Amino acid sequence: MSDEKFVLAIDQGTTSSRAIVFNHSGEIVSVGQQEFEQIFPNPGWVEHNPVEIWDTVRAVVADALQKAQINRHNLAAVGITNQRETAVVWDKNTGEPVYNAIVWQDTRTSEIIRELGGEAGLEKYRDKVGLPLATYFSGPKVKWILDNVPGARERAEKGDLLFGNTDAWVLWNMTGGVNGGVHATDVTNASRTMLMDLRTLQWDPEICEDMGIPMSMLPEIKSSSEIYGYGRPNGLLIDTPIAGILGDQQAATFGQACFEKGMAKNTYGTGCFMIMNTGEELVFSKNGLLTTVCYKIGDKAPVYALEGSIAVAGSLVQWLRDNLKMINESHEIQELANTVEDNGGVYFVPAFSGLFAPYWRDDARGAIVGLTRYNTRGHLARAVIESTAFQTKEVLEAMDADSGDKLLELRVDGGMIRDNTLMQFQADIIGVDVVAPQVAETTALGAAYAAGIAVGYWEGEADVIANWKEGKRWTPDMDQAEVDRTYRLWKKAVTRTFDWVDEDVR
Repeated sequence: MSDEKFVLAIDQGTTSSRAIVFNHSGEIVSVGQQEFEQIFPNPGWVEHNPVEIWDTVRAVVADALQKAQINRHNLAAVGITNQRETAVVWDKNTGEPVYNAIVWQDTRTSEIIRELGGEAGLEKYRDKVGLPLATYFSGPKVKWILDNVPGARERAEKGDLLFGNTDAWVLWNMTGGVNGGVHATDVTNASRTMLMDLRTLQWDPEICEDMGIPMSMLPEIKSSSEIYGYGRPNGLLIDTPIAGILGDQQAATFGQACFEKGMAKNTYGTGCFMIMNTGEELVFSKNGLLTTVCYKIGDKAPVYALEGSIAVAGSLVQWLRDNLKMINESHEIQELANTVEDNGGVYFVPAFSGLFAPYWRDDARGAIVGLTRYNTRGHLARAVIESTAFQTKEVLEAMDADSGDKLLELRVDGGMIRDNTLMQFQADIIGVDVVAPQVAETTALGAAYAAGIAVGYWEGEADVIANWKEGKRWTPDMDQAEVDRTYRLWKKAVTRTFDWVDEDVR
């Protein structure tokens, strides 16, 4: 067996867990992937089984190592990246979850949000945490579990329960679980709970008290790049340093080498997430964006970011496939969309969980507007594709306004960038070049870089920049008058989704 060293990244996503082995050039050596069940107990509720998540993580790590024909001795470090805002609460004595993980898309906490806001409204905590009160974030989900699972609050107040996003759940299990597992998270994940002060990078006691969350439940907040612990005895990763944690969108930003202030990337996955680096400056949005931690490398100062989060992107294609049966495979959406020249006047606003940035309307629900007898399946497919690009344009306009910087190019990643129709329309509608890297797995790569930097496998950001290489570029090629026309109609369509939820509709 070769003495060559590699870095393993675990990508615990919304629909699957993956493990990817990278070499020193940032190239993929092997991939293990396994999907897990999506649980929908009620309208607007989305859950995952935390035990199944951990089982899939173990399975994909074994698969990736086997495919690469290596073992733990060949690994310099392990990094973790994860679906953010998805809340797990478990018993530290038994390792058993007290309830399913409540997923970031879940909207059951809408009443809790209104109660917390009170007269102060949705901006109540923004100056501390950079976020509006919204069902998206994990703090209110923890409150829901403590309020609704029999005995949970009492167990939490006794100090028996732990909370974390899925990064903390995976780390705790990887490092020993009930036998000395490390209960920690990084600043990027902590910044998505609504419980961390962005200036101090510590949990805020007042907000925790407001939400009724005992601070004994909370993981220790660490940087994004340091050794948190080592692989547990009797596991595949015995004594291997776990040395990098980044929330998935921050990991993609890191993997895309967006280290300069004003650089931005957009990830097209289940949802769509654009992050713009604002340097060491906290920029609070006046246009519906989130202020978040971009990354923190060891003892260095934190780097902050503006983020626009779109709830539904790739999951809309899945809905077309699984619920409407219009296609058999997700990639067929592009072929169907290309049977027509344009959207035929059809606009699809996928407000399945309300609208995220820049609107933050939990009273919105999905709508297809502009239908006539002229329209075909192709027009609907094109409207599905275009909805992601339109939502991205709305976020980009808000970023330009908040940052004062005009974006020069947009770096992109995620599964949907394989859709050439979408990427060309995206460039057309935002009016700047859209650029994909050669290595598309930037989320996992970012976590690998964070872990590798912590142990000296890579020296720092300069190595990441040197490894990043352009894969494909799309240049705008649409008449400005047509851009303005179709975007105006999109904005009109969005207004048709407002005020749908009331006492009779949830």
